[in-house]
Amino acid sequence: MNSKTRLALPQILTLGFLIIILVGTFLLSLPISSKSGHMTSYINAFFTATSATCVTGMTVVNTALHWSIFGKIVILMLVEIGGLGFMTFAVLLFVFMRRKVDLTTQLLTQQSLNLQSFANTSTVVFLVVRISLAIQVLGTGLIFIDFYPRYGLVKGLGYSIFHSISAFCNAGFDLFDNSLVRFQTDPYLLFVLTILIISGSLGFLVWKDILFYHEDHRLSLHTKLALTTYLGIIVISFVVYMLTERNFSEGSHLTIFQRIMNTWFLSVTPRTAGFYTFPVTHISLGGAFFTMILMLIGGTPGSTAGGIKTTTVGILLIRVWATLRGKRDATFWGRRFSDDNVTRSLSLVFLVAVVLSIATLILTFTETIPKSEGLEYIMFDVVSAFGTTGFSLGLVAHLSVIGKLIFAVLMFMGRVGIFTVMYSLLTSKRPEDAFRYPEENVMIG
Repeated sequence: MNSKTRLALPQILTLGFLIIILVGTFLLSLPISSKSGHMTSYINAFFTATSATCVTGMTVVNTALHWSIFGKIVILMLVEIGGLGFMTFAVLLFVFMRRKVDLTTQLLTQQSLNLQSFANTSTVVFLVVRISLAIQVLGTGLIFIDFYPRYGLVKGLGYSIFHSISAFCNAGFDLFDNSLVRFQTDPYLLFVLTILIISGSLGFLVWKDILFYHEDHRLSLHTKLALTTYLGIIVISFVVYMLTERNFSEGSHLTIFQRIMNTWFLSVTPRTAGFYTFPVTHISLGGAFFTMILMLIGGTPGSTAGGIKTTTVGILLIRVWATLRGKRDATFWGRRFSDDNVTRSLSLVFLVAVVLSIATLILTFTETIPKSEGLEYIMFDVVSAFGTTGFSLGLVAHLSVIGKLIFAVLMFMGRVGIFTVMYSLLTSKRPEDAFRYPEENVMIG
């Protein structure tokens, strides 16, 4: 291939996800994919395929009522591929075909899984797959204990597999009419699902560090920052929701323990999973605003989650704290964050703010806002799409064709990564300039 037409790595990753979505769109549009036996419109099939591949869980048709068993299997396959990353399956294919994994594939896998090195790529990929399958199989078994008495052997097992995969991949797809509202009084199931959600959103690098801690007795700075930020956000979320959602936690038919478990569930799921045990439209204004923050943050890099990521938030908070104290460096656990880390974090937040603002502005022209609702009616769903959460205040169900396309782009950027997508569009093969301009400071704040 001519070097002038060779694609850059971010472009290959972006194109790979897009091809998977298009294949999923074709399969979901087939009559065999719907219960009615009729073709699903291409725009609805495309939206669903994007939502599944980008592990978002937003739907424009009822998953349980519209799709046939074949359609649900397609959705589940897209969720699995989107959650683990298509490069993971590409490497597995190379290995099973007894072909050597070439350098380009190793580099793509490194970028797809946010690996610091592509040494022993096959080993890392097999570790990712083993961890993922083990957790999902265990989750299926634990959920089946609860579902078997309710739905019987076949249906109970099918439901268990579907929701275990959906929870671990942080997809938020469910086979019930109203998410998990019917399970408000089932603390066992809520606890199992939150563990699956957390397991999927921690990231494979974190799991690798934890599993091999007994060998070198050390955790990387990435893992320390990810775990600290993640746990801190959960604790803060629990306290905030206990305060803002008092109508939910007080005076209801739930016991005290059930209220605590529902609040715990709400503290975990908004960041990317999108399951809910009471309608999102019932959430308070303060709770909705806080939920938007959680959806924007998302999970950990290299995980099945979306958003700007917990480590980005951690780096920026530490950098701001260091600046307020007059410190030159942003440090954590005896290590200093590089200037490139801080710059990329700031650039990411700025880019996301711009993209979400533009999307919201366009949607104010293309969509109809109910008279009883304000701008948050659009903003909430926009942030949810980018954070690959799947929560909605009602806008998604009534989107125009243009609106569905905008949301598909937001979900795509949220899963693939806004940097990766932007690099794909803007990166050229031209080498960097050999000179640098003089440096000068400007006044800030």
